Amino acid sequence: MAAIVWAGALGFRGWEPSPAAARTGRTMRDEVLVPEPADDGEVAAEAGLRPRRLGEFVGQAELKEHLSIILEAARRRGQAADHLLLAGPPGLGKTSLAHIVAAEMATGLHVTSGPALERAGDLASILSQLADGDVLFIDEIHRLARPVEEVLYPAMEDFQLDIVLGKGPAARSIRLDVPRFTLVGATTRTGLITGPLRDRFGLVARLDYYDPVDLEAIVGRAAGILGVPVDAAGATEIARRARGTPRIANRLLRRVRDFAEVRGNGTVDHTAAKAGLAAFGVDERGLDKVDRAILSALCHRFGGGPVGLSTLAIGVGEPTETVEDVFEPFLIREGLLMRTPRGRVALPAAWAHLGLTTPAADASPPPDLFG
Repeated sequence: MAAIVWAGALGFRGWEPSPAAARTGRTMRDEVLVPEPADDGEVAAEAGLRPRRLGEFVGQAELKEHLSIILEAARRRGQAADHLLLAGPPGLGKTSLAHIVAAEMATGLHVTSGPALERAGDLASILSQLADGDVLFIDEIHRLARPVEEVLYPAMEDFQLDIVLGKGPAARSIRLDVPRFTLVGATTRTGLITGPLRDRFGLVARLDYYDPVDLEAIVGRAAGILGVPVDAAGATEIARRARGTPRIANRLLRRVRDFAEVRGNGTVDHTAAKAGLAAFGVDERGLDKVDRAILSALCHRFGGGPVGLSTLAIGVGEPTETVEDVFEPFLIREGLLMRTPRGRVALPAAWAHLGLTTPAADASPPPDLFG
């Protein structure tokens, strides 16, 4: 019935099952609206990896201190917390902190994203459903459309919503009150957020990459939730290759767990961690297959550079945006690659990691590598 009502609402009259569906007795509802049952225990365990309270959140000590003060002050005043903007690379805990803010304030959490809010009416609909003190989390807030952003300004400052009724000369604007709420915005591109929007946040914080010690604690906590037996050496090995990112640490833990269960005795020790990570293509420095392909192309094919981004991307078979935004930041942070005005250059650490000899400093690159 739900599929038929939905089709009728969109103007698809006289909908009937396809001949194949009629022969098998399976309809659109059977195939789309009724998924296969999932393992409830596994789903619950995966969801439990996200910390629920500020005390459970590992790392980011300065940010945690700031949040504890802001939230405690808001609780004592009996008001909604100030708006928060969390910036940083993916996987560092911005979404988790939004859930924690709602839990610490004992309020509801409403989750959406910048690309999902295409029209001002989309945001108005969400704001009208908020209760007093609720937390509205907008992921990738830098991708908000400008009309949506304009509606957000008075809502953040005055907790009022401007609505235009009608069109043309008969159009009129009315202002409606919305409950006092806390907006938590998350972004991976702080520079793309407009100044007026950024200035309306009470706290603008950046999440940093994690130290191996913090990642070890995160791996140990996740192993306890997932029921994975792991020793200190195994947790250290996983944390060391996790690129300073909790999301990657949890993902590597799950893959090593699978390896240990299938090829080992089920315990994630140092030997199992090294063998499991090697089996899934993660080397001693945390580089994966594409990372090594970029360095290999840069050193083997292009003599260490400088080489243009588009040429390098073609050499590894990846889009230029993927190479620039996904893989290069880690390689640069590890001191393996450098961006120069003339192109990308492999640093001595990259040659050493590939087991190659660094070329002489006066060796000039081939002339066709630029662009």
